[in-house]
Amino acid sequence: MSDTPAILVENLSKQYRLYHERNQSLKATILRGRRARYDEFWALKDVSFEVPQGATFALIGENGSGKSTLLKCLARILAVDGGSLTTHGKISALLELGAGFHQELSGRENVYLNGSILGLSRKQISQRFDEIVDFAGLEKFIDTPVKNYSSGMYVRLGFSVAINVEPDILLVDEVLAVGDAEFQLKCMEKVDQMRGQGRTIVIVTHALGSVRNLCDTALLLEHGEMKRVGPAAEVIEEYMADVFTDRVPDGEHGQRWGSGEAEIEDIEILDAAGQRAKRIRTGDAITFRIRYKANERITQPVFGLAIHRLDGTEITGPNTREADLLPDAIDGPGCVDLRVDRLLLVPGTYDLSGSVANRSLSHAYDMRHRSFRFDVEQGDPLAEFGIVSLGGTWGGSIFQR
Repeated sequence: MSDTPAILVENLSKQYRLYHERNQSLKATILRGRRARYDEFWALKDVSFEVPQGATFALIGENGSGKSTLLKCLARILAVDGGSLTTHGKISALLELGAGFHQELSGRENVYLNGSILGLSRKQISQRFDEIVDFAGLEKFIDTPVKNYSSGMYVRLGFSVAINVEPDILLVDEVLAVGDAEFQLKCMEKVDQMRGQGRTIVIVTHALGSVRNLCDTALLLEHGEMKRVGPAAEVIEEYMADVFTDRVPDGEHGQRWGSGEAEIEDIEILDAAGQRAKRIRTGDAITFRIRYKANERITQPVFGLAIHRLDGTEITGPNTREADLLPDAIDGPGCVDLRVDRLLLVPGTYDLSGSVANRSLSHAYDMRHRSFRFDVEQGDPLAEFGIVSLGGTWGGSIFQR
């Protein structure tokens, strides 16, 4: 591997003009006698980093932070307004859905068109055509006009062409998220294969699990400025810490129903010290505290909690009747705690429901469905995939020394 970096960026800046009004014609311009007014907006400002040859590099940050703009600058689609940018090697980019495709042409014709744009001769494209189509899985549709393709078909064909150019540097935007789960897995396997071949890869993505698994280094952008660049795992931790700062259940969303004899006023998440948790990690000892108010005397109420993923999948739904805990009655304000010695949810965002009902669960006094939200960060045990961590311990003779 050469000591010369594949990408060297020094104090790169990119500016846009945000117009307050727009002259629609030459006549309008003359009549106004002045140019349209605008503000200057710096999408990128003084960004500096380098990507070694053969490295896999991630650009992360919130929407609008400048990630895609930076990737377009690396691809030479956008001219920079300050600083310098140097790349070494052939670049292939998959930046926008359908970029480089002609709507009226077939998939076959677009393979040749897109391949030529990326620098391949017709002979080279013909030699790789079958491999391109096979990877995209579009054999049945390759002679269909791409205007009839779904967004997922667009991505599959575009990515397949981009990787078969055999670039020295591959630039990939978040468009891969459009593909289905099977194709995303194929893409990740291909990216890993390209890493093994010593190719340089730059990815823009919100899939932090993929960044942690695939990327050596990450750059965190915030409002167009570089906040940090370094080992991917460390940059992700800093990003997640900022995102989750002071995020607590807000009770601002979800649905609510019930007869109102008792009300769920709040659900708090407490840390091991009994304080309201500001950060929650996999493996933490926490307590869910339901604060309620009984507007009249209620006998043998049942309190419940439920945790959902954002896609609506219910993860768990314990209640006090299952635990054989039925108070004689409640009247006025109070609280009910559910202590969890080790929270084994994998990192992510979850919705929380709280309820109080009669003993048979046939009547809800108050049901606050997915009305609270909380975040889980990476912790111990290290877990990234699925919903929950098993929390087990690996062993076996192969690990003995």
